[in-house]
Parts: sequence; structure tokens; C-alpha cells
Amino acid sequence: MTVTADNPIFQIEKTYGQSIWMDNLSRTIIESGELKQLISERGICGITSNPAIFEKAIAGNAVYDKAIDTGIRANKSVMEIYESLVFEDIRNACDIFQPVYKETNGFDGYVSIEVPPNIAADTESTIKEAIRYYQAIGRENVMIKIPGTPEGLPAVERVISEGINVNVTLLFSVQSYIDTAWAYIRGLEQRVAEGKDISNISSVASFFLSRIDTKIDGLVDQKLANVDEPNLTGKLENIKGKVAIANAKIAYQEYKKIIQSDRWKALSAKGAKVQRLLWASTSTKNPAYSDVMYVDELVGPDTVNTLPPSTIEACADHCDPASRVETAVEEAYQLIETLQDPEVKIHLDNVMEELLSEGIDKFIKPFESLMSSLEGKVNQLAAV
Repeated sequence: MTVTADNPIFQIEKTYGQSIWMDNLSRTIIESGELKQLISERGICGITSNPAIFEKAIAGNAVYDKAIDTGIRANKSVMEIYESLVFEDIRNACDIFQPVYKETNGFDGYVSIEVPPNIAADTESTIKEAIRYYQAIGRENVMIKIPGTPEGLPAVERVISEGINVNVTLLFSVQSYIDTAWAYIRGLEQRVAEGKDISNISSVASFFLSRIDTKIDGLVDQKLANVDEPNLTGKLENIKGKVAIANAKIAYQEYKKIIQSDRWKALSAKGAKVQRLLWASTSTKNPAYSDVMYVDELVGPDTVNTLPPSTIEACADHCDPASRVETAVEEAYQLIETLQDPEVKIHLDNVMEELLSEGIDKFIKPFESLMSSLEGKVNQLAAV
């Protein structure tokens, strides 16, 4: 990993106003110095984590054994040991990103941690855990991840009103993004009504991409298997690999409308930061597509793109930076309309509901798996 002045990631950030965060965290990259190196040489200016990431980081990794053993000797429960491991990693990552946070006046330099995924359907538990996590970690640049479910959005509003940074995750539909943006605004308005400062609160709306194309492409392939009419075949083929980016471009148009509203302008006048759209799930799943398509096609101001390590390296090597989030917008609307074509019949709302349900499950399963493997490790070390 070497510093290059023409690194596309630096161009994306400095020329086009998009921040690149990394979607990965482990004690190994913190202690080895790799995380600091990624900041200085790759331009990474924030980091996100989730239960699946922590399962990969902790399960079978001896670097955590000493801390686990300390927890056992202190008679901590498996959950308490888990939190002690994760909170320490988050605090240390926050400290590493603190210079970025300061240099950007709180615009970047955030580290995201998700509340337990098994409480996604419980508003009050989500509020309680978000506040507890924020206080326990004790870093101004920590961002608490809350799923953008119907039960999660009232929690977002309340947690924002408490002055806590929030990353609203698992957003798939444009409407879910709109609902998230207004939850953020209501939280800020409540804080203003209480006479409290809103200038130091930050939020992102994590809008998922590749999972949409994977799901839609699968539906298209099923239809193609039963079609032999050339025009319909062409219409279906034209949908593949394009819906996620079109959906994101439409969401960005909604963002522009929201920040032009009188309610937002009133908050902005009091120092409020915009809630940026964050492009998530950006590793390309289909090898037939460009490995940086979810980066190149969605560069634009006041957005964040969070990339896994492999996509960071691919982007540093061959991204083609240009402000494209507002290009081909009319085509994006037309593509989404095509899904409703009587011959195509792909119900996007149903797809989005399925993806949200699956998304929560994809966090619950690794969380439960991690707790199980951690319990096994606790039993193993306790027997020594």
C-alpha cells in the first residue's frame, strides 16, 4: 500500500465531495497499524461495523483471548464479555479517527456500532440500548446504528433528540429513506424546542445497493427462462444490474427536495448538519459487472460510500471519478417504471420488504453465531 497523489479515492473526496468510509473493523487492523495506514494512504475517513463483521473479527481469532480471559476472571456474562471486546475496538477506532473528526469539524471521522439486531422490532429497547452504547463508549465520534424499520424510526427520532449521532441502516426503498430523513428532522426539531444545541449532531442514512440487484437479477433470470420473444427478452435484460443505482439516484433527488424544505432550512440556520445518504452494500456480487460500479456511478456531493477492503483496493487502483449521482436521472425513473410493465411485473415494494426482512436476519444469525462461539471459547478458556 503506497501513497499516490492520483489515488481516485482522494479525488472522489477532494474534488467531488463524497466521503469514503470502510465497512470492516477488527482488533487486528487496529493493533497492526493498518487502520492508520488506510487513513493516510487510502484516504479512508470513517468506518462502519455490524454483527457480521464482528463475528468474522472475533470468532477463531486468538488476539481476543486475553481480553476474554480477563472477562471470565471478572465473572462477566458472555454478553458482557462480548460488549467489552466490541466497545474496546470501537473506542480505539474512534481515537484513531479523532484527528479526522477534528480536521473536518465533525463532518467525518465517525465509527459506527450497531445495537443488538435481535431488538430491531422493539422501539423502546432500541432507544435504551442506543443511549447505553453511546454513554458506555464515551466518544464524541461514535455513531450508533439503528435499523430503518417501522419500529426503528421512532427510536432514531428519540436518539437524535438526545444528541446522539445515528447511522440509520438497512434502507432499501426510496420511501424508507424519505421516512428516515424526516425522523432525523423531527429529532432535531425536538432538540431545538428544548433549547439545546444541534450543531454537533451527525447522521447518515445507509442506503443498500448490491443486494437489490442480486434479488432483481434473480427474478429477471426466472422470467427469461420462460420467454422466447426477442423484444421482451431485451426489455428484461436491460433491467439487470441497473435497478440499485437507479433507485439510489432517485433517493438522491428526494434528498435534494428535503434540504430545500422550509423545515430543513430553519434547522440549517441553527447549525444543523445534513443527514448524508450513505451508499452501503457496495461490493459487486456479480463477476460480470464492474467491481467498482457502485462507486463510480454514485459519486456526488454530501454523500458517503462505505466500501469493504477489497473494493477500497479496487477503487484505489481503477475507479474513474466523476460526479455522476445526478446523471441519467430521467433514465433512472424510466427504469423503475419499467418494473411495473405488465410484461415485466416485478413488484419493487415487495422486493424491498423482503430485503429488509432478510437484512435483519443477516445480522441476527451472525450475532447469534458469534455469541455461541464466544460462549464456547469462554468455556474452553475457563477450563484451562
